[in-house]
Amino acid sequence: MTENDNLLALALRIKAWGRELGFSEVRIADIDLSRAEAGLQAWLDQGLHGEMAYMAAHGMKRARPAELVPGTVRAIMLRMPYLPMLPQSGPDWRDDEAARQSQPGAANISIYARGRDYHKVLRGRLQQLADRIQAEVGAFGYRVFTDSAPVLEVELAQKSGLGWRGKHTLLLSREAGSMFFLGEMFTDLPLPVDAPIASHCGQCSACIDICPTQAIVAPYRVDARRCISYLTIELKGSIPVELRALIGNRVYGCDDCQLACPWNKFAQQATLPDFAVRNGLDSATLVELFGWSEEEFDRRLAGSPIRRIGHECWLRNLAVGLGNAAGCGAAAAAMVAALQARLQHPSAMVREHVEWALERHRAAGSAID
Repeated sequence: MTENDNLLALALRIKAWGRELGFSEVRIADIDLSRAEAGLQAWLDQGLHGEMAYMAAHGMKRARPAELVPGTVRAIMLRMPYLPMLPQSGPDWRDDEAARQSQPGAANISIYARGRDYHKVLRGRLQQLADRIQAEVGAFGYRVFTDSAPVLEVELAQKSGLGWRGKHTLLLSREAGSMFFLGEMFTDLPLPVDAPIASHCGQCSACIDICPTQAIVAPYRVDARRCISYLTIELKGSIPVELRALIGNRVYGCDDCQLACPWNKFAQQATLPDFAVRNGLDSATLVELFGWSEEEFDRRLAGSPIRRIGHECWLRNLAVGLGNAAGCGAAAAAMVAALQARLQHPSAMVREHVEWALERHRAAGSAID
């Protein structure tokens, strides 16, 4: 066999091993991202990354894998579905998720965050894949990532043919929608690359139209400063007053653009138990979660991606949700009581958002002492 034949056979084995480890698809890309550099720089220059300083900290290393990991010539790209078995009453899981958003007392948490921290799950599986490759070929150069380093993973996934970039900037697949995590392995193995696929968004603008804060400012461009996922996860300070009412009951992340996407009718359910819902986060109320002490927050959310925002930001987000539930009838009294119990919280940020929420209830006619 020629060297090319050997590399092709190895690529096929790597893809098979990846599927055995729970990845639904494995493809290989070259690392030339020069076409993405101008767009990345323009996004940063416009300040659309908000306070995510890490987005700018590494300059163009994001678009130059060989500078990040010297010796890299290929990126092995993998996707893993995370949609858990959902308590579905209708023909489409998206209908039930959308209905939950209309329940003002419900705490709406992004689906990906209801189970175990994906960083840990994917990193472990990627390392197992690297070990399999090493057992086959001997020592080789590699580094694994999953949303954990300055990597333009959607660009690389698009080059590999794993999917195409949707207008909401997430990767889309005809077979799996967008409800999956991405992982990648940079390697010095000159494996044969896979071909990209065409975009299938067409004239659809559902994701742009549905965004509650109009954060998708143009097709393929998101202003993170307006994105609910950024506001509830990445932002460490106060949520801008003008955006609070638009957040509704979304207290950790936002799935609206994905719920609206027609391709997510093909979303695949998770095959790993790690992504099963924990702590009833698909049915919890705002009042229930707002009552968690810091100790309870840390204990219950051990191993969850939510824990990294900390109890203070957790209470901030929930206070906004409780304020947006003003005027919801009989449940309002319990919400007001929960908010009043936090009026003397040691965090000025928490107190600010609690006072804002109580003012919303006051304006809606709730009885407040």
